[in-house]
Amino acid sequence: MTVLGNLKEFRAERAENGVLHLVFDMPGRPMNVFSNAAIAELRIFSEWLHESDVKGVVIRSGKPSAFCAGADLTELGQAYDMIMAAPAETRDRVAFDHFFPLSQALRRIETAGKPVAAAIAGLALGGGGELALASHHRVMVDDPKAAFGLPESLVGLLPGAGGTQRLPRLTGIEKALPVLLEGARLSGQAAIAAGVVDQLVPGGEEVAAAERWVLSNASASQPWDRPGWRPADVDRVAAIIERKRESVLAETLGHYPAPLAILDCVSQGLSQPFDEAIRTEMQIFSKLIQRREPRNMIRTLFLGRLDHDRLRKAGSIPAPVEQAVAAVSKTLKLDGSADAVLADAFARAGFRGPARPAPAFDGVIAQAAFWLEAEPVTDGKRALRERLARAYAVADKWRTRLSEDQRRAADYLLVKNCGFPAYLGGAFSSAEPGT
Repeated sequence: MTVLGNLKEFRAERAENGVLHLVFDMPGRPMNVFSNAAIAELRIFSEWLHESDVKGVVIRSGKPSAFCAGADLTELGQAYDMIMAAPAETRDRVAFDHFFPLSQALRRIETAGKPVAAAIAGLALGGGGELALASHHRVMVDDPKAAFGLPESLVGLLPGAGGTQRLPRLTGIEKALPVLLEGARLSGQAAIAAGVVDQLVPGGEEVAAAERWVLSNASASQPWDRPGWRPADVDRVAAIIERKRESVLAETLGHYPAPLAILDCVSQGLSQPFDEAIRTEMQIFSKLIQRREPRNMIRTLFLGRLDHDRLRKAGSIPAPVEQAVAAVSKTLKLDGSADAVLADAFARAGFRGPARPAPAFDGVIAQAAFWLEAEPVTDGKRALRERLARAYAVADKWRTRLSEDQRRAADYLLVKNCGFPAYLGGAFSSAEPGT
């Protein structure tokens, strides 16, 4: 246990009955997230487990409110900068090599030949949900505050540590898609019905229940690692995904690549052997992470929301923030426009409001550029660019009066209250649309 004794993000505690408790308990943080350090330690543990003599493993949290809340989004932003600083022809490989280690660690844990149970009290989101899925048995506290979810799509990403592969194999595609595409959270009987949780227990009993399961199963394997096993929906995957793709495009007009990338992961990976499928997932993730939309959505919908909520809890949103948002909103005329061509362009770019119902999807997806930047340049796009340039000029006048957290909060308010599309990232944190 010498190597495991050096862990800092986790604790390894061996019980007298031979069960090892792997306790996720990041020092100095109120909630566990998958940082680079935590991922490195999980890889160490996954290799150690293959050679160990423990009877099995219970994975639990040392935090009272959550199992694990997902990725460290600050480090994710740093990774984006690192990837984009690399030569263009190497970026796919740089991204793959940076992010695939978590998927590898989870795969090593589930194939170690030891029974692994997750004891979930609180939130198991994102990478935390993927860690739970890589366990052979999941015990959850029967409380609405304990929930499973894969909310990556809400910030423009996809679950890249096997989530798009394990979930539909466990639940079936139809039950998996709301979790993957909409960020739906599952608690209590809903989690049981979906198949993401095996056992519900009262609070405080989850660890003992997980340990009992481990001791009653001398060995364990995932369904997809058993000879002859096939996903239930594998013969219907193309039809299911195509119908869902149509509805996603009708709703998003193709401006949000994450849902489409998730559908690609499911459609391509479900029929593949699992080790090949998680590499397919990471190849798709590696391209998605290079796009501007995830960076903009993380900055606005996650960091901006946190900044907004902190400011509000501290008393109230500072007057300059509200004034700046109102000035930009007025410039964009988000309450409507007398110019039908400009109004249509606003709607097609994903701006929302009473005067801008979503138009029908026109079958064009701008892959390399935002719709408003892509060829051909129509009169509507030209008018929209001019109006956005005016809005960004107004934002620029306010930018020096706002701190960094206030700028992010202002962008969050533009998205939340004023119909500004999240994929563009707001007007205050950057000087140009989408940068």
